[in-house]
Formats: sequence, C-alpha cells, structure tokens
Amino acid sequence: MAHALRLAERGLYTTQPNPRVGCVIAHADQVVGEGWHERAGQPHAEVFALREAGERAQGATAYVTLEPCAHHGRTPPCAEALIAAGVARVVIAAEDPFPQVAGRGIAMLRAAGIAVDTGLMCDAARELNIGFFSRIERGRPWLRVKLAMSLDGRTALANGESKWITSEAARADVQRWRARSSAILTGSGTVLADNPRLTVRLSDEQAFTPPLRVVLDRQRRTPAGSHVLDGSVPTLMLHAATIDETAAESGESVGPFECLFVPQRGDALDLNAVLALLAERGCNEVQVEAGPVLCGALFAAGLVDELLLYIAPLLLGDSARPLLHLPSLDDMAQRWKLRMIEQRQLGNDWRLRLRPLKAA
Repeated sequence: MAHALRLAERGLYTTQPNPRVGCVIAHADQVVGEGWHERAGQPHAEVFALREAGERAQGATAYVTLEPCAHHGRTPPCAEALIAAGVARVVIAAEDPFPQVAGRGIAMLRAAGIAVDTGLMCDAARELNIGFFSRIERGRPWLRVKLAMSLDGRTALANGESKWITSEAARADVQRWRARSSAILTGSGTVLADNPRLTVRLSDEQAFTPPLRVVLDRQRRTPAGSHVLDGSVPTLMLHAATIDETAAESGESVGPFECLFVPQRGDALDLNAVLALLAERGCNEVQVEAGPVLCGALFAAGLVDELLLYIAPLLLGDSARPLLHLPSLDDMAQRWKLRMIEQRQLGNDWRLRLRPLKAA
C-alpha cells in the first residue's frame, strides 16, 4: 500500500478535479502490476495495473489507495475491471465519499465473491487527497494560505515593496504548491499593488494542469493590461452585483477571462459563497496568495485550513507591513492556535506548514 501511495503521488499535479490514486497488484510479496491515475479523463490506476499484470491478476491481491469506482463516468467502473480480471482480494486505503461511489464499489466487489479489506494507511491516503475529501464531504475546497515574512513578522516595506523577502529556493518551492492546487486566489488589492501573474513556473519538465486564477474584485478595480487578464491561463473574476444587476448563475466571458457575481456580506464579498462556487467548479485545493486584509478575513471567518509560511532571516522594522489584519482580542483565550505539520529549511529560509487546532 505504501508503494501504491507513492505511485499515486505521481499524479499530484495532473489529476484534478479527480483524486490521486495508485494501485499495486501482487501475489504475496511479488508485484505483477502497478499503475496510477495520470490525468482526468484517462484510465484510472486499476486499469493501468491490470494491463501490466495481464493473466497474472487472476487470484492476486489488488492494493488501491481509494475505493474503486462503481459508475460509468468518462471511464468504465474499475470495480468491474477488477472482477473481470479475477482478483481474489482487494485492499483499500480509504473509502470514496463521492456519492456515485460511496461504498458501492466495495459492495460490487463483495457481491462478486472478492474479499475486501479497508482502512490500511487510510490517514496517508486521505492526506494525499485532502482537497478532494474536503470538496466532497464539506462542500468547499481545502484552503491553503501562502505567506512570506521577515523574522519580525513583516511582509513588505511601508511603500509596498516586497521583492524579494525570501530566497530563490523558497520561491521555487511555492511553484510546486501552486502546481498541485486547483486554483490560486488573490484580491484586487494585491493585483493593484504587485501586478502578479499567479501562474505556475516549474524549472523542470514536470507536467501539470494549470490552476484556475481567481481574483476577488468587488468593485471591479482591476485595470486593463494587468497580468491576471492576459488570458495565459483560465481566469475567474468575482464581483459584487450592483443595484442594476442580479447574481448570475452562469459566467459571462469578457475577453480572455470569465466574470461572475457573488453575494456580499457587509462591505466585502461573501467568502463562504466564494468557496462554495469554487467547489461547484471542481476545485479541490485552493492556494491563497494575497495581502493582509484578505488573508486576515479568511482567518477571522474560520475558513483557513492550512498556513504555508515562509520565513526569511531578515528584519524590516516597525513601519513595514504586517502579516495579517486580524480583529483585536480582549483575552488570550481568543487567540488563534496553530499546529505544526512540517518544517523545512529552503536555502536560507524556513518553510512552516501549520493548521488551526480547531477545525473550521
């Protein structure tokens, strides 16, 4: 199963909106077939593994990181393929919460007389597809906020200059996190201040599916000629409806990007509605690369699932811009508590992965 999970990781940048899945077919400790889901619309991991195993799949055990599908989508049901191949046993790491599967694949296998075991390395399998499980089970993507700061917690000078706080190694690492995301989200304030491209730039030849570029622009402040409007990748601009407009159910194409209206909550876009909309569009993991106002609002709303924090060994001083704008606290009991998931040195910088202790 550990090998199947390593195979599944090969689809880290290419399978969305589908989950990353790996499969190993073996007789005892002899592997006769292996495969992984490479890209949405293409065969699933079980199909590739069965092709490699051929007749040797008869009587074998299949180790699969996610419950085999039981419905006809863009590909036939994998549960049927395993039955037809004559495997004797299927070991599944995690059950699939997708409504059209959700136990049906397991039931189909057992009805055919195949022994089925579940739960082996389930936590690792769910972690690999944390965004997929979030979208299906919670109705919203897994939200990861990326921030970079100095040792004194500053993200830019008072005049807005921020290039570059972190090293080239840290910036290259950000590209890999972008590549695994379904969408990269920012606000119009960041667009006006930095004119970012928000595209994936990998130094190797690694294949990836370009993430959707999402700009929250309540008042339509994004100027023509901004990099986010260049049409290089799919782009979604989210606005608030004016008095003369009603919320649109489908997008309106304006040049090389799409515009949608979303509800407001007070003087800002409804962030819950934004995430629900992205989930409807198949977004599993969303990476936020924005300023202290939007990132602070997401934290305050309890919508941040993970913080990707890069720390550079330098000081910017008291007048520099803060990491987040958060509400004032009256008591230490109100503080936001985070749990360390991982820490890694990248060149001269550090990358921390943290998650709120209390689930959103």
